[in-house]
Amino acid sequence: MTGPLVPFREVVLKVHSRCDLACDHCYIYEHADQSWRTRPKSISDEAISWTARRLAEHASEHALDSMSVILHGGEPLLAGPARLRRVCEELTSALTGIAELDLRIHTNGVQLSPRYLDLFDEFDVKVGISLDGDRAANDRHRVFANGRSSHPLVLGAVELLRQDCYRHLDLGLLCTIDIRNDPVAVFDALAELDPPQIDFLLPHATWDEPPLRPDGSPTAYADWLLAAFDRWTEQGQKLPVRLFSSVMSTLSGGPSLTESLGLAPTDLVVIETDGQLEQVDSLKSAYEGAAATGFDVFSHSFDDVAAHPGVQARQLGLAGVSETCRACPVVRSCGGGLYTHRYRTSNGFDNPSVYCSDLATLVRAIEERTAASIGSPAVTEPTALVEAGQDLNRTLLAALHDRFGALGHAGWDEAWVLAARTERTERGAAALDQVIGHPYARTWLLGAQRMPDDRAHADLAAGRLAASVAAAVVRAGLELTVAVRFEDGRLFLPTLGEARIGDPGEQGTVVVRAAGEGFLVHKEDRGGTMRIVGTDTEGPGWFPLRRVGGDDGPRFVLDDLDPYRDCFGTPVASRLTPQEADAWGVRLDSAWRLLGRTVPEQAAEAARTTVALTPLASGTTRAGEHGYGALGLGADGGDEELALALLRGFREAKFMALVGVTDLFAADGEWEHKNPWSHESVPFSRLLSETFQRVGTGLFEPRFLDGVQQALDTLESAPELTVDGTRLLAGLRKELAGSPCTSSGEEQLQERS
Repeated sequence: MTGPLVPFREVVLKVHSRCDLACDHCYIYEHADQSWRTRPKSISDEAISWTARRLAEHASEHALDSMSVILHGGEPLLAGPARLRRVCEELTSALTGIAELDLRIHTNGVQLSPRYLDLFDEFDVKVGISLDGDRAANDRHRVFANGRSSHPLVLGAVELLRQDCYRHLDLGLLCTIDIRNDPVAVFDALAELDPPQIDFLLPHATWDEPPLRPDGSPTAYADWLLAAFDRWTEQGQKLPVRLFSSVMSTLSGGPSLTESLGLAPTDLVVIETDGQLEQVDSLKSAYEGAAATGFDVFSHSFDDVAAHPGVQARQLGLAGVSETCRACPVVRSCGGGLYTHRYRTSNGFDNPSVYCSDLATLVRAIEERTAASIGSPAVTEPTALVEAGQDLNRTLLAALHDRFGALGHAGWDEAWVLAARTERTERGAAALDQVIGHPYARTWLLGAQRMPDDRAHADLAAGRLAASVAAAVVRAGLELTVAVRFEDGRLFLPTLGEARIGDPGEQGTVVVRAAGEGFLVHKEDRGGTMRIVGTDTEGPGWFPLRRVGGDDGPRFVLDDLDPYRDCFGTPVASRLTPQEADAWGVRLDSAWRLLGRTVPEQAAEAARTTVALTPLASGTTRAGEHGYGALGLGADGGDEELALALLRGFREAKFMALVGVTDLFAADGEWEHKNPWSHESVPFSRLLSETFQRVGTGLFEPRFLDGVQQALDTLESAPELTVDGTRLLAGLRKELAGSPCTSSGEEQLQERS
C-alpha cells in the first residue's frame, strides 16, 4: 500500500561523519548500522553544490514556501568554519527567490565558540545543544573517549548562546532519557539554564535490542517522564517541553509537534557526507543498511527518495501502523511510536513500539492531568458556548478589518472607530456584544470572508458594520451619531428592525442616533428626520422584530427581516402578517409546554440561548450555518412534531456551535466507523453528530435511543477523540443516566397524550 507522494520539507545534512565525544548511547556509532566507517569525514564541495541544486529543484517543483536544513553529524562543528560557511552560502544562494531557508545545527556544544556563532548569526543558523541534565546525568553517557567529562564545556556553550548577541539563535536543549537518572534533578538542571525549549528523547531501541529497564517495569520511561511532567506543571509549564506539548496538542485535536509521536507523514530526508540520500537517521538502530535507499544527490532527485517504499511506509498515517495500534484509542497521540522503535527481525516494523506501554501510560496520564486545563468550558457550560461564539464572531470581524481597513475605505474606517467608541462604556460594550454576537452576524461575517477585496464589496461590508454599530448605539442609548448606508429604500438595524425611509430602488446614507426609548433617522439629502418612538413598537415606516410566545413559555424574537437570515438551505418566508406571527406564538407556546414537561433541562437551555426564530417558506425546522442561537421554523405538523423538530434543531445547532469553537475530534484525519442505525461505515464526525442528536431527541422520544449505547462505545474507543470530545461523550452518558425514559416509546407517547 502506498499513498500520494509527500514532498520533503526537512533535510538533515551530514557535514561531518566523526565526533569528538564517545557517547555510548549514540545510534550512529554504537548501534547496528556501521556505515559511518566507510564515509568521508567531511562533506565535499561537489556534494554541497548538488545538495543546494536538489533543494532548489524540490522547493520549486512542489511550490514549497520554506525548507528546513539541519546541519548534523557526527559532530557538525568538526567540519570547521570555512566548510560550514560554504554550506550556508550555497544553500542560501540556491533557495533565494524560491523558498525561505530555515537553517539549523544540532551540536554537542564542545567546540562552540564566538567564531562559529558569528557565522551562524550571519546566516541565521539556529543552534540546538545536546545536554542530558546535571553533571552526573550528562556524564553517564556524554564523555570523551578517555572518560573525561564534557559537562563543563557544554555548560560553557549554553552560557555563550545565552548572551544577548546570540540568544536569538538558541533553539533549546535536547536530552536523551536515562531512567537511572533522577527525572526531577534532570529537569531542574535543564530548566535552570532557561532554554527556549527542552526536547526529551527516548533512547533508540528495538524489540531485538530493547531499552534498559533495571526493575523490569513496562512503564519505567512513562514514570520518569511523568515525574518530569509534574515538576514542569509545578513550575507553571512556562518553559516549552516539546514532548509534553505534542501530547497535549494531539489530545486537543491538534497536530503532533515531533516526529517521534503522531500519525503525520514523514517529510524528512537525510544526506550523508558522501552525498548518499537516506531515510530517517534513527533507522541505523534497526539493522545494517536500514536507512539506505540506493540514491544519491548526484544522480537522483528528492522525489526519487519520496517514492521509495521505506519512505512511503511512513506516510500512510493510521494504515501504516500495526493492527494492534490501529485498534488503540491513543494512537493519534503516540502514532505507534517512532518507526525505528517498532522493529523486530521476525516481522520488520509491523509491531507496536517497544515503548508501547510507556507511551500509552504517558498519553493517558497527561490527559487525566490536563483535561480540566486544556478543555473548553463551552462543552459543559451553555453560557460559555454563547461567549465562545461571540469571541469567534469578533475574531472574524477583526479579520475583515485587516482586509477592508487596509483598503482605506472611509465608511469602514468610520464605522470601526465608532465601534471602538461604543465599547468604551459598559452599556455600549454589552450592546455591541449582543449585536455582533448574533447568529445572523455570523452569516454576514462568513459571507464577507469570501468576498473579493474590492471597493464594491467593501461598501457592502462597511454598510453592515455601520448598521450593527448603530443598533448597539440605540440599544445602549449612547450620544453618538452613526452614518449608515441603506438600500432599496430600507434600513435594517440588526436585532431591532427595519425602517422604510425611501422608495423601492432608492439608496443612500442616513444618520442614526439614539433618542429616548427609540431613535432618530436623518436623511441629509432631503433634510427629513424620522422619529422611532420605541424600538419594539410598530409605527409609520418602522417594522420591529416581534416577540412571540410567552403565555406559558419563553418569548422568542421572530426574525423575518434580517437580510442575512437566509442561511438555512431553503428559502425563508417574507415578513409575516400580525395574524401569522400570533399564530406562531400560539404554536410555540404549545410545543414549549410539551418540551418543558418532558425535557426540562434542554428546554431551559434552548430558551436561554435561542435569540431568533425565522419562519421558512418551505421545509422542516432546522439549524442554519451559523450554529447556536437561531432556528428556521418549518411546517412540522402538530405540537408533538413541532416540539421534536425544535429539539432536533436545537441539538443540531448546538453541535455545530461546539464544532465551531473547539476540537471534538482530530482535524488531521478521520477513519470509518460502524453506524448502528444505517449499518454503514461513516466518518467519526458524522457518527458523533448523529449520536449527539439522538441522545437529545431520545430523551423526548425514547425510540431514538436504540443503538445509542453501541455508538457511544464506538466513539469512546476511536483514535480521533480529543479531550473535549471525551468530555462531550461523558456529558451524553450523564444525560442518559438522568433520563426518566424507562418505558417504551409508545408508552411515553400515551403518557404525554
